[in-house]
Amino acid sequence: MSYRYGASFVDPGLNTLVAPTPIYSYYLWSWGYNANGQLGLGNTTNYSSPKQIGALATWASVSCGTFFTESIKNDGTLWSWGENNFGQLGTNNITYYSSPKQIGLLTTWSSVSCGQYHTIAIKTDNTLWSWGRNNQGQLGLGNSTNYSSPKQVGSLTNWSSVSCGYFHSLALKTNGTLWGWGNNLYGQLGLGNTTYYSSPKQIGLLTNWSLVSCGNQYTIAVKTDGTIWAWGFNPYGQLGVGNTTYYSSPKQIGSLTTWSSVSCGYLHAVAFKTDGTLWSWGLNAYGNLGLGNTTYFSSPKQIGALTNWSSVSCGVNDTVSIKTNGTLWAWGFNGQGQLGFGNTTNYSSPKQIGALNTWGKLFKGCSTNSTLALPY
Repeated sequence: MSYRYGASFVDPGLNTLVAPTPIYSYYLWSWGYNANGQLGLGNTTNYSSPKQIGALATWASVSCGTFFTESIKNDGTLWSWGENNFGQLGTNNITYYSSPKQIGLLTTWSSVSCGQYHTIAIKTDNTLWSWGRNNQGQLGLGNSTNYSSPKQVGSLTNWSSVSCGYFHSLALKTNGTLWGWGNNLYGQLGLGNTTYYSSPKQIGLLTNWSLVSCGNQYTIAVKTDGTIWAWGFNPYGQLGVGNTTYYSSPKQIGSLTTWSSVSCGYLHAVAFKTDGTLWSWGLNAYGNLGLGNTTYFSSPKQIGALTNWSSVSCGVNDTVSIKTNGTLWAWGFNGQGQLGFGNTTNYSSPKQIGALNTWGKLFKGCSTNSTLALPY
């Protein structure tokens, strides 16, 4: 396994500069819906079990949008494939591609996030870049113009991570502040109003945000103190605050300080605690919460009793997760084979995909029925 080094960043909890960490590379596998070539396999065939993309173990990270995919290789190059009607692939055109196509020639990309039809990425110098659909200011460029190639968002060099929702975007800076822009119909930007913004606006004055995930017009974030907060669209209890009330400012989910990460799907969310337990809430029409039923819940419910979950990613109505032993598990809607079981049967409880115990990372999107994963 090879690796390169990413950018340095400031730990918001310690307020100290953290040295670059190695970026490992893997083989890349995909499965599920593929009508626009978003699986990167050179065709538009759906697959209900994992298929390897190419033969090289050079991939480092991936993000899925609606019918398109963006990925960074170990050498810092950026690649994309799938639907491209708004220029969301960043290839300076609106041509669809069913195999990976490089975006420019730069080798300085460090992370990427896809929304419905827009993409935002960060370079190793901590600058922020965006492209694709921009009808609601989701690119953060101060306008509503679509762009088919990367455009820098402002001139700052202190961005650390980004998450794209359906038509809105949230990003963290290296100082632990949280910023939002784009559609704000239901208060999903967390700014205390429902005003749309086409450039980044700071959410409050706090400097202790550590992670953010955007769903369909709602947002959930974790602070450095282990608390978890949510805001925006909430008709199915996807905010996890025990009701179906919409909130335009961050509202804490419970009072625990043991949350470590969260992934937002279309209208459901799944999160980890520091003890390795897995919890879910929100829409559950297809068993997407993994609780063995199709009952909706507006507050976190534990998925089984295991304490060995390590990562999770939510799609439209499905969820995929990895355990600490490297096994891969999925549940929820499976109409396009996105669970990877070789069938199209829905499952309301976690079911293992194959027998491998070498899975390292996985990627879905709040608006996609495709899955991509990176095994060691």
